[in-house]
Amino acid sequence: MAAVFKAFVAALLLTCLAREGFCEECSLDTINILTERTGVEIQGKPEWKVTVYNHCKCRQGGIVLSCPDFQTVEPVDPNVVARSADGRCLILNGNSLAPSATVTFKYAWDPPFLLLPRQSTSFC
Repeated sequence: MAAVFKAFVAALLLTCLAREGFCEECSLDTINILTERTGVEIQGKPEWKVTVYNHCKCRQGGIVLSCPDFQTVEPVDPNVVARSADGRCLILNGNSLAPSATVTFKYAWDPPFLLLPRQSTSFC
């Protein structure tokens, strides 16, 4: 009986710890997008460097940015960012971004586009 009680308490304790952060889901607020001008011009358009940063303590995959009307005169690696017809940009082909990691890409257009996190899946 005592062994069953100890196992129950241990399971309860582990559940409480998991809910307090060890298995925390990441919100879209933990994906930060920084867009900065590089100072380079391509075909008369300013070049912009975009950095996607994962602030969560878990890996995040399937990161999708809202990018309606996104276009560029500079080629962008589709393995880094791929735009779909519905105005969404998939980052890293959906592969995960490690905690505190970044991925960057550049594009050239005027004016710069407002890119916002729209979707992600956390892997804790």
